[in-house]
Amino acid sequence: QVQLVESGGGLVQPGGSLRLSCAASGSIFSIYAMGWYRQAPGKQRELVATINSGDSTNYADSVKGRFTISRGDVKSTVYLQMNSLIPEDTAVYYCNAVVNGPFPDYWGQGTQVTVSS
Repeated sequence: QVQLVESGGGLVQPGGSLRLSCAASGSIFSIYAMGWYRQAPGKQRELVATINSGDSTNYADSVKGRFTISRGDVKSTVYLQMNSLIPEDTAVYYCNAVVNGPFPDYWGQGTQVTVSS
């Protein structure tokens, strides 16, 4: 079992920045990759960014050049630095962990990000 706890969401003006954090606990040795997804009202959940155990990263086209995913000194922590935020970034952001073996992904409880003036 893996538990994920997100923090760092909030209200920010367009053009502003936020940093989301996700701390994993439990069977963290089984984690292969972690990432961030988001879900806006009335829309499907979508990938934002991922990072794997080799520190390879992947980004949605809509956030490339504005968002950066990284891992902390404690490899079970992952961050999402979000710059140049736009209203379309408004969503609930979920932390995700993919584990080795035939097991389902793990998800955090989500943190709200609202970009508005």
